[in-house]
Amino acid sequence: MDAPVLAIDELVIEIDGNRIVDHVSLAVGSGRILAIVGESGCGKSLTALSVLGLLPKAARIKQGAIRLNGRDLAGLGEAALSEVRGNEATIIFQEPVASLNPLMRVGEQVEEALILHRGLPGKVARTEAIAMMTRVGIPDAARRARQYPFELSGGMCQRIMIASALICRPALLIADEPTTALDVTIQAQILDLMRRLREEVGTAIVLITHDMGVVADLADDVCVMYGGRIVESGPVEPIFAAPRHPYTKLLLATIPTLQGQRKAMLRTIEGMVPSAGAWPEGCRFRTRCPLADEACLEPPPLALVEAGHAAACWHSARVEALA
Repeated sequence: MDAPVLAIDELVIEIDGNRIVDHVSLAVGSGRILAIVGESGCGKSLTALSVLGLLPKAARIKQGAIRLNGRDLAGLGEAALSEVRGNEATIIFQEPVASLNPLMRVGEQVEEALILHRGLPGKVARTEAIAMMTRVGIPDAARRARQYPFELSGGMCQRIMIASALICRPALLIADEPTTALDVTIQAQILDLMRRLREEVGTAIVLITHDMGVVADLADDVCVMYGGRIVESGPVEPIFAAPRHPYTKLLLATIPTLQGQRKAMLRTIEGMVPSAGAWPEGCRFRTRCPLADEACLEPPPLALVEAGHAAACWHSARVEALA
């Protein structure tokens, strides 16, 4: 990879003395899509929120670096971060209606970043906003710009969020479960839109999701998180073809398919993600893993299993045999 747009190095985030994110390192380059996947409670969203300084009050970064185009964001104050948000880096949340201001017309919310960060006069910013709304697939954008969020569908509100996020041509876009609340048709349209904008604008995208099907459809690279740690990382193709961590293998097995018996039960992963502060000794997936043995009482390092593909498992060579 050339110099990455975003590079996170050994990030540790704590809440009430408990490590929620534990020594996470990742990078994403210009025009690339990196997916961070895992069940709820694995630390995906906190990792993403830390980039823009949006962590909840109880959370704090204990150590690590967060570099955007080489500039460390972890030590910046609120004023400096405000200049970064919406300008150099932006985020799309999973519930667009809740994220938009219900008292502002949607066009005003799209043009706001241009006025704040670029100093454009209102009329010029409005023209740019309508052009961006059109670009993200909003029909009759000039009329839609005068409407309020409650007058638009969920899919249309998500497009407004994307238009607002991209209006300043940021180097980095973080999409936190951007299609969770949408039906499958709108989800496909949003994913196609993100793919096209990545190609046209060259923005680096970090996609936070629990949906491995979305990852397969959209991402270039993937980091699998469990218990606040990255347990597998690398390009999408080899990880999907031959996962080397049991958790990744089991996640992939939960994807519904059209093959197999009709009315068959969907696959699940037994057990639940332990709460922070109650992580098992050694490998944090040990209590749910079908391959676990005494060796797993020692934390496995995230080590290369082949070029560009790393896994944190003492039994990575045996994962293929899992049913």
